[in-house]
Amino acid sequence: MVTPRANWKGYIKFGEVAFPVALYTAASSSERIAFNTLNRKTGNRVRREFVDSETGDTVEREAQVKGFEIEDGRYVVLEPEEVAAAIPNSDKTLKVEAFIPCDEVDDVYFDKPYYLAPDKMGSDAYKLLRDGMKQAKVAAVARTVLFRRLRTVLIRPHGKGLIGSTLNYDYEVRSSQKAFEEMPDLKIEGEMLELAKHIINTKKGEFDPKQFDDRYEEAVAELVKAKMEGRALPKKKAPPASKPSDLLQALRESAGMSTPAKGKRTAANANAGKGRQKANRAAASAARSTGGAHQRRAG
Repeated sequence: MVTPRANWKGYIKFGEVAFPVALYTAASSSERIAFNTLNRKTGNRVRREFVDSETGDTVEREAQVKGFEIEDGRYVVLEPEEVAAAIPNSDKTLKVEAFIPCDEVDDVYFDKPYYLAPDKMGSDAYKLLRDGMKQAKVAAVARTVLFRRLRTVLIRPHGKGLIGSTLNYDYEVRSSQKAFEEMPDLKIEGEMLELAKHIINTKKGEFDPKQFDDRYEEAVAELVKAKMEGRALPKKKAPPASKPSDLLQALRESAGMSTPAKGKRTAANANAGKGRQKANRAAASAARSTGGAHQRRAG
């Protein structure tokens, strides 16, 4: 088994305690299917080039420079050494600034997860921090320079170790108020709400990532395999017909409460009405017969 390569090495420091850690990517897209762009006529790979937007001439890498647009067509040029000088100095230390309740950070601020493993010496202090946070049910907020940027990292106990998630800055997170500003103020209650709660209760389960497959990757892999073997390409099935848009009816069907069709319901109601009429006539006839018998006995 190949030992993964650390993305970053440094220290975690809380109070006056510091210990070395190695940071590893927790989620990676390297296993996804990747495509190359080819020339349809020759089958050769296409090479990407940077060209001058005005002259159309190719610009080699050594002639390229960063620039910030201040207005249409006007840029502030930033030399590589100027950009490098602007990057904060890194002391390779994740300084814990505060311990907070684990559920205090909104998920929308989470960026990327990384495993934080003990590096060489310092495993005792590592376990001390992990177990202390577990018992106190807290996470640590720390800051350091990661990948040329000053980043805020949320450190939490994770299994036998620690996981550090980089956090988005407040200005990077869009306002939820703007996203939901057109949401109508409706109050759902009665049968609809009870049916929704019933469906939710019947669908309760536990999260198992192994149950969720990447159907796109599987479909593309099957497509590539079919072309390599000269087989007929897989055909896409037609989507199922859409269901009625009536929300209450859809909830009833989801809850297994089938309702009769309109025509059948009308016929059933008519038959029920006829039955009630017959019963009423029979009851009235019986009452008249009983009344006559009483009168004869009384005379």
